[in-house]
Amino acid sequence: MSSTRYPQRIICLTEEGTEILYKINEQHRLVGISGFTYRPPQARKEKPKVSTFLDAKFEEIIELKPDLVVGYSDLQADIAAELIKRGINVFIFNHHTVEEILNMVLQFTSLIGCQGKGLKLVESYEKRIETIKQQASLLPHQPTVFFEEWDEPIISGSAWVNDLIEIAGGKLAFPELKNKTLAKDRILLNEQVIQRNPEIIIGSWCGKMFKPEKVKQRVGFENVKAVQNNHLYEIKSELILQPGPAALTDGLDKIVEIIERYE
Repeated sequence: MSSTRYPQRIICLTEEGTEILYKINEQHRLVGISGFTYRPPQARKEKPKVSTFLDAKFEEIIELKPDLVVGYSDLQADIAAELIKRGINVFIFNHHTVEEILNMVLQFTSLIGCQGKGLKLVESYEKRIETIKQQASLLPHQPTVFFEEWDEPIISGSAWVNDLIEIAGGKLAFPELKNKTLAKDRILLNEQVIQRNPEIIIGSWCGKMFKPEKVKQRVGFENVKAVQNNHLYEIKSELILQPGPAALTDGLDKIVEIIERYE
């Protein structure tokens, strides 16, 4: 099949699609990106920003004449519906676990006629993950990790973050919430975190800086091991809260670094 039959003018409403296109050297087909795109850095300089996570500049998108718009999750359903009404082809992914991220890479690259490149990329991630798992199996202790995605209310980490913590050798403070995809199902009280007594707290407050001192000042948190031993760490949101290449590489590396530092 001719390569021109595949999408040639692609808009990505979230960062992971953009990063994948750059990873496989197909960025010339990318004509618009999310304003929340930070990876790769050159994308912000080279490509028009046509959306946030919940809103889009519909007229600008139409003017760019995309033959495919790619988005993520039910939260972009309204954007997708409006674009479809205007005659635009839209594909919304809804991946939450590490396995689903890998599948998303394969599906997206197949959709644009780059199956071979996508498979190579996924295989490189799988090899990397397996190496880290093997290293983690040699750790003398598996520390209990609590990942905090938001502070008021306290919200625990998304499914792919939980997967990455386990890959890196950590034990989840709230394993029963591991695959809860909706944030409202991961809301916790101070008392629940205190009861689980995590040895490490990792914060990545979506859109704002994590403040360890604020966590330490919570009532009762002086009894939490992570606070007593000063094992509170931040991972930047752009490295871990996008379910794509960033989380599988730099985000995972940060978790590994934190867990290996634990004594």
